[in-house]
Amino acid sequence: MKPLNALVFSLLALSSVPAFAQTSVEDAWVRATVAGQPSTGAFMRITSSDDGKLLEAKSPVAKIVQIHQSKMENDVMSMQPVDFVPLPAGRTVAIEPEGYHVMLIDLLGQVKEGDEVPLTLMVENAKGVKQSIEVKARARALNSMADHGDMHGDMH
Repeated sequence: MKPLNALVFSLLALSSVPAFAQTSVEDAWVRATVAGQPSTGAFMRITSSDDGKLLEAKSPVAKIVQIHQSKMENDVMSMQPVDFVPLPAGRTVAIEPEGYHVMLIDLLGQVKEGDEVPLTLMVENAKGVKQSIEVKARARALNSMADHGDMHGDMH
């Protein structure tokens, strides 16, 4: 009976292991470009079950990928790189043109409407555990904004 006791003990031990934070990414999109345009932005909504941070993003379509924040100061809009984006537990963080966003710089080619752009996001939880998230962001028309669930998005 000892092997059965060991199995039961092992199962009980595993059931007490805390689950890793779950981070979900929704409505990921990239603004399409015109030929020769050197950069574009990627946008999405990120929700984490635990406090965490978006540390970085990567994509094979650009030589440089940075996380930026746009903000209005003294009636002037500025855009600066940031070290991370806070991801408060249970709150959806919008990665959008007017706030935090991902810049794809030195594009290797044109991003055309309908293209699927691969992105790799690196997030870190409050305990310092890092997680890599693979995302496919659909390229939307140059004049497109995030649809935020309205009737104008993704109707083809």
